[in-house]
Amino acid sequence: MNQALAQMIDHTALKADTTKEQIIKLCQEASEYNFFSVCVNPTWVKLASKELADTDVAVCTVIGFPLGASTPETKAFETEDAIKKGATEVDMVINIGALKDQDYQLVEADIKAVVEAAKGQALVKVIIETSLLTDEEKIKACQLAVLAGTDFVKTSTGFSTGGATVADIALMRKTVGPDIGVKASGGVRDQSTAEAVVEAGATRIGASAGIAIVKGEQANTDY
Repeated sequence: MNQALAQMIDHTALKADTTKEQIIKLCQEASEYNFFSVCVNPTWVKLASKELADTDVAVCTVIGFPLGASTPETKAFETEDAIKKGATEVDMVINIGALKDQDYQLVEADIKAVVEAAKGQALVKVIIETSLLTDEEKIKACQLAVLAGTDFVKTSTGFSTGGATVADIALMRKTVGPDIGVKASGGVRDQSTAEAVVEAGATRIGASAGIAIVKGEQANTDY
C-alpha cells in the first residue's frame, strides 16, 4: 500500500443518494487506510465526526456545493454550522458566474466570507471548477482565492463537465506559488494518475477511489 499517497487523500462521498450506512463505511475505510480526511456533504458532518472521534482522520465538508451560486452570507452560515458540527476543513465553490462576468470584487468577497467564518477553526479550500474556465480565468480565480486568504485551491467539484488534469494542477501551482495547497479532485481513479497530479504540484487528492489508488488497482468510480 502506498502510505504517502494515503495521507494526501480526502476519501470522498458526495452523491445525493449517499446513505448513513455508506458514510459509516467511508469513515471506517478512512481510518483503516489512514487517509487524511473524509469529505462528506454537510448533513453527514456530525455523524462522520462521531465515527472518527478516536482517529487522526479529519472531517471535510463542502460549502455552496456543487454550483457555487448561493450568496456569501449563505456560504458563511453553512461554514459556521459545519464547524459547530465537527468539520475541520471546508471546500467551498466560488461564484463561477461572477468570475465569468469579471465581477472580481464579488468573487473575492464570496471567498473571504467563508475564510472569515472559518476563523482559524477550519482549513479552507476554494473550488474553482476548472472545466468551466479558460486558463486566464483559472489564473484569476486562484489569485483571488489567495487574496481572500484561502489555504488551498481545488480543481473541481467532480459534478461538472470534467475533473482534475495535470495541466490544470501545474497552472494552479505556478499561480499560487509554493505556500498554498493545491487539491486535485474529480477523475483521479488510479495510482498512476494520482502520482501524476502530485508530480504536477498537488498536495491533496479528493477521490472516492482512494482504496484503489493506494493499492495500485483500477477503480470503477466516476469521482
